[in-house]
Amino acid sequence: MKWMRKTSLDKDGYGPISIIPEENEDMWHAYNLITNGAKVRASTFRKVQTESATGSSTSTKLRMTLTIEVDGVDFDLPSSVLRLKGRNVQENEWVKLGAYHTLDLEVNRKFTVTKTWDSVDLDRLETACDPTQRADVGAVVMQEGLANICLVLSNMTLVRAKIEQSIPRKRHGMIGNHEKGLQRFFEQVAQAIVRHINFEIVKCILVASPGFVNEQFLQYFMEQAVKTENKMVLENKNKFLLVHASSGFKHSLKEVLSSPSVMEKLVDTKAAGEVKALEMFMRMLETEPQKAFYGLKHVEKAQEEAQAVQVLMILDSVIRASDVRMRKRLVNLVESVKDGGGEVKIFSSLHVSGEQLALLTGIAAILRFPMHDLEEEDEDDQNSDSSEEGDEDEKSG
Repeated sequence: MKWMRKTSLDKDGYGPISIIPEENEDMWHAYNLITNGAKVRASTFRKVQTESATGSSTSTKLRMTLTIEVDGVDFDLPSSVLRLKGRNVQENEWVKLGAYHTLDLEVNRKFTVTKTWDSVDLDRLETACDPTQRADVGAVVMQEGLANICLVLSNMTLVRAKIEQSIPRKRHGMIGNHEKGLQRFFEQVAQAIVRHINFEIVKCILVASPGFVNEQFLQYFMEQAVKTENKMVLENKNKFLLVHASSGFKHSLKEVLSSPSVMEKLVDTKAAGEVKALEMFMRMLETEPQKAFYGLKHVEKAQEEAQAVQVLMILDSVIRASDVRMRKRLVNLVESVKDGGGEVKIFSSLHVSGEQLALLTGIAAILRFPMHDLEEEDEDDQNSDSSEEGDEDEKSG
């Protein structure tokens, strides 16, 4: 992503920033930056009715530049197109003020967003424009007859191909049918890897499965590369890393990314950092619950009362979905944690780690030291809820 630096913003952070998305992941960043009420200026097409001297009318599709005030945002993940709905706020020869229009934002098409930019927005922009922040990891999660070819980026996990094939079971005297089926399956997986993974960009390609399926596949893949003299695969064979997974489904990526051998390999990637933080949080919930809390109320109180938050984990969809008042509250929490020397990790709802954080209200924190008051307060809240339920049961009875 490219963007014009924030020289035109006023003291409150309001102003226009021009953005050029360069890849599909940039569109996800744009989706999180453009909120209702923002003004977006972009090139678009619109049908225009013109009337001739004879009174006949014709409809013509013209390219023009419009500025709309956004009141609806929709992100089409498969095509990476951002669709904005809103009313025209800048006079145009062809479109009246207040007329409703839809803008489609795409990769490599410049657009300008005017709004109040807070620290969370600007951090996202900096991250999107820094190539060192990208996770550049390929992953093949497989089992016999099922494989998912994925790209693990810093903000999302993309399934590039899914291979499903029925493989005959091993039976006495019919082992050959099983082996032939497995070979055909491996061949499809190998073709998908070559087609969907760019070996020049990825730092590592994880091959994960239960049992020895990944080892069998990698052996097959390399043997075929030697036979066909596929230099691209042979020159990058050191990038392949065998790891265990419980299944070939996408959700197994979480355990794959949290494997110690994978963590060591991907130590500099954002995706691995998020998974590691979430793993640490889940362990603390079991071993030191006084240092692990989730939910805005408890996390906010820990930071306000004692600057206790060491690692703050927050889901991007929580920030995006909040109203202006709640957004300000969340931004203040993020800034407070950073000012206090803590670490803030904004999880993507499109990433497997984000899906798990969503089950914990979308906000969680690891504290520097135990806070027993918060734990007792949590228990009091639960007891209060239970007693209220009991009262309702008695009333209903």
